[in-house]
Amino acid sequence: MKTSNYSTDLTDAQWAYLEPMLPKPHRRGRPPTNRRVILDAILYVLKGGIPWRLLPTNFPPWQTVYHVFRQWSLDSTWAAVNDALRVCLRRALGRHDEPSAAVLDSQSVKADGHGGKVGYDAAKRIKGRKRHLLVDTNGLLLGAVVSPADCPEREGGQLVLDRVAGWFGRLRRLWVDGGYSGESFHDWVKERWSKLEVEVVKRSADLKGFVLLPRRWVVERTFGWLMRHRRLVRDYERSDSSAEAWIQLALIRIQLRRLA
Repeated sequence: MKTSNYSTDLTDAQWAYLEPMLPKPHRRGRPPTNRRVILDAILYVLKGGIPWRLLPTNFPPWQTVYHVFRQWSLDSTWAAVNDALRVCLRRALGRHDEPSAAVLDSQSVKADGHGGKVGYDAAKRIKGRKRHLLVDTNGLLLGAVVSPADCPEREGGQLVLDRVAGWFGRLRRLWVDGGYSGESFHDWVKERWSKLEVEVVKRSADLKGFVLLPRRWVVERTFGWLMRHRRLVRDYERSDSSAEAWIQLALIRIQLRRLA
């Protein structure tokens, strides 16, 4: 049982938000390990970027913590919790539960030698994986798909939209960058969501250095949020599902800190 306190630990107010959103523990079998302590351990790994086996000994055994992380990755618990917290935060901001506009973009990150499937992004000169994110206008996560880094933006965009866009019936506008331009992507979107307009926000060739581009900065800020969690600075995951779970966990942590 953990006795020390870390800056990544859940506060009482954050735990009050989170606990009702978690799956109910089984009534049979041995008494489960304290879930709050397990969540504290997972957030410690997320922020600190350490391997599971290096968890401090005042946390539960790393095998127990990893089992919960992996189980809730596979059954989409992390995705469901992220969705529930996003609705809570949007309400707190005076917004509708569902967004009417979203921003789509990707980020390539170098991979550790984990043995998982990776690719080479020639444009970024990065061998690793690519994170395809769909966010609302507040930068909150609507959907995430992780692929090898050689996956084209349009193909990755189709993957993430196929996964989640059917859940957001109010979506009317989608902002993207030049990597998604072309009739093929626009026609693909129109064929499936006739009311969804795709708008390409291009960078002018006349501009040099850093330029704040309308709407695109929202998703770029979200990528910046991810990189403040050391587990996400590189790709350490063998499976895409674990890599996606860490993205969802990072946004869960951010939303909890805003709500409580």
